[in-house]
Amino acid sequence: MNPTQTGIAVALALAVVVMFFVLPGLSPFRAPAVSETAPDDTTIQTTPTMPTGTSVTELQIIDETVGTGATAGAGDTVTVNYVGALTNGTIFDASANHGDEGFTFTLGAGQVIQGWDQGIVGMKEGGKRQLIIPASLAYGNQAIGNVIPANSALVFEVELVKVQKAAQ
Repeated sequence: MNPTQTGIAVALALAVVVMFFVLPGLSPFRAPAVSETAPDDTTIQTTPTMPTGTSVTELQIIDETVGTGATAGAGDTVTVNYVGALTNGTIFDASANHGDEGFTFTLGAGQVIQGWDQGIVGMKEGGKRQLIIPASLAYGNQAIGNVIPANSALVFEVELVKVQKAAQ
């Protein structure tokens, strides 16, 4: 091998190493990203989405899977799994980030944003629902740290894991 061929071979070898180990996203053999895989029926969608250019002025509820268990009502204690995102798809929170027990709260008691208190009522255990929540039913004109800008509509994928009925 002459010096030019050796230089080219070394450069190609370095490019392959960089592609596979430093920038694995460029590898032609990479595993598909979560958003590229088809969602299965046992998990909630990873990235909540909504049509581009859509203005959110009222709560939108989209049932993706209707559950078969108990129906959630005001006063019930519910446990949910969720992924929350801005309308541009930027995920800001997920129940999986806080352990694998889900998030538990009393429905209608003001422990969560109004969009959840209103949007989860009527869900059945095992159900999966997308909530598209206007800013007025989320955090309004208040920014939440550097994560949720003021006046932001929010998109949640919610799975109702458990309903504990309120004492009658």
